[in-house]
Amino acid sequence: MDACCGEALLSHKFSREEMVCTKTLYNYVTLGLLGALKSIDLPLRVKRKNKKHKTRERKKKLGRSIEERDASVDDRQEFGHGECDLVLGRRSNDEVLLTLIERKTRCSLIRKLQNKESASVMEAFRVIRDEWFADCFDKVFRTITTDNGSEFARLAELEEGSSLRVYYARPYCSSDKGTNENHNGLFRRFIPKGKCIHDYSVGR
Repeated sequence: MDACCGEALLSHKFSREEMVCTKTLYNYVTLGLLGALKSIDLPLRVKRKNKKHKTRERKKKLGRSIEERDASVDDRQEFGHGECDLVLGRRSNDEVLLTLIERKTRCSLIRKLQNKESASVMEAFRVIRDEWFADCFDKVFRTITTDNGSEFARLAELEEGSSLRVYYARPYCSSDKGTNENHNGLFRRFIPKGKCIHDYSVGR
């Protein structure tokens, strides 16, 4: 539905004043006002939450808050601002996927890890930095925003000797890294929850 609204605006089929919001379109589907289209046909429909989000502050904060990040990053006009997260497998001892997204281009990097321990995450980032980008990592990624999971507890170590800055999302506020969350949601269409990541061939 977001894509439909965006396409209608970009193609100038309707003015913004003539448009309804995404939530209204979902309501039209629920009420049966858009023909044979049903909620079950919309992959993201069941994930949308209607209740207001309440931020709980008891979760531990690991480092520099996203509230300290320059507001210009939100505009997506400057290249070099990333978001990262993990896609978990079926079992606690299953492999996981590290996903790293650049906000402006939506270009993504995916790396398979043996587990979700912070040591595995840091090793993966060191490979990405030293083998993939050599001396330009902090130019490709000026900032990286992630959540407060313990697997990212050591991520600030990437700042040492570079201009890169790591920011942590507000507790229980996944929208702070919405680009990555949306990417992972699309990725789950190919590796659904409950499937074992070990069974899939993904570059290490």
